[in-house]
Amino acid sequence: MMTGSDIRAARRQHSGRARDIAEAMGVSEAQLVASGVGEGTTAIGPDPNQIVPLLEPLGPCMALTRNPSCVIEKDGIYSDFHGGDHACMTLSPQIDLRMFPKHWVYGYAVEEEVKGATRRSVQVFDASGTAVHKTYLREGADLDAWSRLTGALALDDQSDTITVSAPPPPEGARMNPEKREILLQEWARLTDTHQFLRLCAKLRMNRLGAYRIAEAPFVRPLAPTILPELLETVRAAAIPVMIFVGNRGCIEIHSGPIGRLQAMGPWENVLDPGFNLHLRGDHVAEVWAVEKPTHRGPALSVEAFDAEGNLILQLFPVPKPPLDSRAPWAEIVAGLRDLEPA
Repeated sequence: MMTGSDIRAARRQHSGRARDIAEAMGVSEAQLVASGVGEGTTAIGPDPNQIVPLLEPLGPCMALTRNPSCVIEKDGIYSDFHGGDHACMTLSPQIDLRMFPKHWVYGYAVEEEVKGATRRSVQVFDASGTAVHKTYLREGADLDAWSRLTGALALDDQSDTITVSAPPPPEGARMNPEKREILLQEWARLTDTHQFLRLCAKLRMNRLGAYRIAEAPFVRPLAPTILPELLETVRAAAIPVMIFVGNRGCIEIHSGPIGRLQAMGPWENVLDPGFNLHLRGDHVAEVWAVEKPTHRGPALSVEAFDAEGNLILQLFPVPKPPLDSRAPWAEIVAGLRDLEPA
């Protein structure tokens, strides 16, 4: 295992984003960040119930959540926090998060020199050393609050070397065809979208497995290349949407319109003030239009998965006045291209 000093020495031969450097070096991103402990980086307690309340006093920040195929970045303030041992959340209009503390394993407060300025961030990783969530201070952030956060959360153990576990294998599409009729019957009786995953677990399936064995009117397979067209149609129609991007430990949500779109190589990008989205279009292997009954009417989503069955992102309409976009969203989804038969 490489020590912190080994990683620091090897890092001098690389440049670029930390995630790419770590991959090139054969270490996890958390190990790369940990190697800076004592040189601008402080190991901190990773529990979001302790971290997030100390983020609000910082003021303006950028919240970043990603998976291997998509990155979401939102500017705002970490306000309206609701704690919990199993799940916690922020419900700020800008920074809207769902966090799962058991996956917040390693935490760091990082100060680094970037282009002649000091960049400050809080970075949290799971047991495999994969990034769960990152917070970057924006101009105007309260540096006294930053000092209080670092001091309050600093661990006694300031080691620059950590041991990480192997990432969990992809789950793929977990199906139980013998339970298909029960799935469809109970799907029709849903009153809230959050009930769906509990239904899948009860029937020993997962989200993608359920989609693959269900049929209309609940699901419709779409062409995997549909997402750039969908984003452009939403932009042109100027309707607000909800975009969910996450990993095992954190889900970040954008609610609002889409403005500037720009493709760069394999990346499809939304580049708006206070909101960026970066999507690897070449990673998208399956796209589904999914309808779930709720007490407010049907919840219609478009959901993308990679070739290993991992969820990349979900798009929904905004369901509440004054931004209710369910009707125009339904028209847009109805016009999307279906998956062509093999």
